[in-house]
Amino acid sequence: MEDLKDRVIEALETVIDPELGIDIMNLGLIYDVKMSEDNKHAVVDMTLTSMGCPMGPLIVEQVETAMMGVDEIEKVDVNIVWEPAWTKDKMSRYAKIALGVIDYE
Repeated sequence: MEDLKDRVIEALETVIDPELGIDIMNLGLIYDVKMSEDNKHAVVDMTLTSMGCPMGPLIVEQVETAMMGVDEIEKVDVNIVWEPAWTKDKMSRYAKIALGVIDYE
């Protein structure tokens, strides 16, 4: 199961936010991934950086495509959620440095 989790994370890391140029995992946009017992159905809970994000549909499509690239997965549902709200605090240190938003306190 750990191998599948690693491959799911690797797949999601290939999805790049086209406006920010950083992958959605490092941006902290993925909140949860649930797998069915047989690992054939994945449900991804994710958010976007803003409610009006014009790239939302494209990012969702890319998430679905990336997840379908994982051998076991045959179906993917992506839920866009707004709670908890996304903030820059959800970004990894890498993303903060890349985007120049790291606080050196």
